[in-house]
Amino acid sequence: MYLFGASGHGKVIVDIAETLGIKITGFIDHDISKTECYNIPVLSTIPNPMNEVIISIGNNSVRKKIAEEINEENFVSLVHSKAIISESAKIGVGTVVMGGVVINAESNIGKHCIINTSASVDHECIIENFVHISPNAALAGNVKVGEGTHIGIGSAIIQGITIGKWCIIGAGAVIIEDIPDYAVVVGNPGKIIKQNIIK
Repeated sequence: MYLFGASGHGKVIVDIAETLGIKITGFIDHDISKTECYNIPVLSTIPNPMNEVIISIGNNSVRKKIAEEINEENFVSLVHSKAIISESAKIGVGTVVMGGVVINAESNIGKHCIINTSASVDHECIIENFVHISPNAALAGNVKVGEGTHIGIGSAIIQGITIGKWCIIGAGAVIIEDIPDYAVVVGNPGKIIKQNIIK
């Protein structure tokens, strides 16, 4: 398996793979100054063949751009051995689920998402593609999160809320109302402070 992106996020994914007995063959990174990461070689070009890969980059928009350049058949998902995942939950390709995560009944996690350390996703949530749910964030039941949104560390979202696409929910924010696309939200209760500009 290869990881696209030689950085701290990639190191966490290496550790997840190791808990599952999976060997990481190498990192891929366009930064030619990188030759090694976490004692694993870094390649500057995409190898051929490349049977299995995960994009190990935390930035949601960058992850989407790279995903569009690689054949989807090459992508796999990784779920830490100490995550708790309902048998009725669905997890899309390219998604990584970190240790301590709980994903409850009938939740649907999209492609190329990051469900980070000790995050909680309760029943029947819908998490669209390229979302990052940060450590210790808590989503109650029936929450919907749109494509590319970043849910900040330690934030809390009450049941039944819809958060639009490409939003940023700040660290520790408490979301009690629906949030429109591209909103940047902070505070308790969460307030929109500006629009997220996607480049």
